[in-house]
Amino acid sequence: MTRPDPDLLLLRRARRTLAVQNTVAITLVLLVVGIVAFIAVTREQRSSLERSLKQTAATEEDVIDPPAGSWIFRLDAGGRLTATEDAPDGFPDRAALDRVRAGGPAESNATEIDGIDYLVVTRQRPAYAVQVVGSLAAQDAERRRLLMALGLAEASGLLIACLAAALLAQRATAPLGDALARQRRFVADASHELRTPLTQLHTRAQLLHHDLRAGAAPEQMTPDIEQLVAGTRQLGEVIEDLLLSTQLQAGIETGAEVDLGVVAASVVAALESRARDQAVELVLVPDAAGPSVVRGREAALRRVVTALVDNALSHTPSGGNVTVELGFSHAPPRVELIVRDDGTGFDPADSERIFARFARGHADHRRFGLGLALAREVITGHGGTIVASGRPGAGATFTIHLPAGDHRRP
Repeated sequence: MTRPDPDLLLLRRARRTLAVQNTVAITLVLLVVGIVAFIAVTREQRSSLERSLKQTAATEEDVIDPPAGSWIFRLDAGGRLTATEDAPDGFPDRAALDRVRAGGPAESNATEIDGIDYLVVTRQRPAYAVQVVGSLAAQDAERRRLLMALGLAEASGLLIACLAAALLAQRATAPLGDALARQRRFVADASHELRTPLTQLHTRAQLLHHDLRAGAAPEQMTPDIEQLVAGTRQLGEVIEDLLLSTQLQAGIETGAEVDLGVVAASVVAALESRARDQAVELVLVPDAAGPSVVRGREAALRRVVTALVDNALSHTPSGGNVTVELGFSHAPPRVELIVRDDGTGFDPADSERIFARFARGHADHRRFGLGLALAREVITGHGGTIVASGRPGAGATFTIHLPAGDHRRP
């Protein structure tokens, strides 16, 4: 049974935790807002009815036509009571009327009869005591509708909160997932790329140790020493590629202006001696129209050009040619760099596979390694493109297009 990836479990746990926390936070906010709205509406309804009842008690001259949902009761000095028709049972509050008629202060209170809430306002008028009763049934019904609406809104808000929390958690943990993926990829790349050169260095070191113990002459050990030096150089290049792979996402777009022609010239100069040793003609053809300025990271671009020229030299036999050519296109303004050789070439079916990490060719199963994959990542990170073309035995061509810098735009 395959064990789950611990990094993936960590990422999922972090997403679940963030999703739950965000959902709870949003739900609590909606709940608090709903409660505050409900309390505010309830208080406003009660205050509005109370103001209406007091206004009625202070201004109405009879009991015939009170506001909707309210009733008026009058108790004159002779003790005669008059009331609005169809008044609810249990009213008036005779005790309150008697207290007010006897000179007591105005009263305002709430009561409940048969499950219905009422507000009762009692006050003294010049010739009589008046009591106005208002029912809260309509307000209660409105509050129930409001409560139902708030419940539906809370349920909808909870669903939206879950979806939003999941989306936010995914977006928040995306950098973590990317970092874990880069970490896993770096470890896999390092273990894959370093195993062979380290084994070779160890073997050569053992041979040198054996030669030293056997008392071999220095000239007999020279080939092994040269191979050891070459192996350390290759190991350094592998490590440089691996380190570069961890830095490709770090601010390429904010780099400075770089003259790609100067970079190409320095690479050609650095590899001229190797080309001479291989009897390969290495030629640089600069852009006659001016400097090939792009915006980016010079070290990364230099590594790309070095990888392409090194790849061309590695697959070009003695007597062959490697050309580095610079150009410019106007629509849109882009700098072009072409590395062309007349060496072994490759199967056209591999024109995309050669940019995959550790890919192997279709026909000859040639191992392409990490360099070309990193080259594409660098160029893509600079907003450009890199394509390859070739045929077996007819050489290969790698073409790079990069957005022109400000100093080279028409």
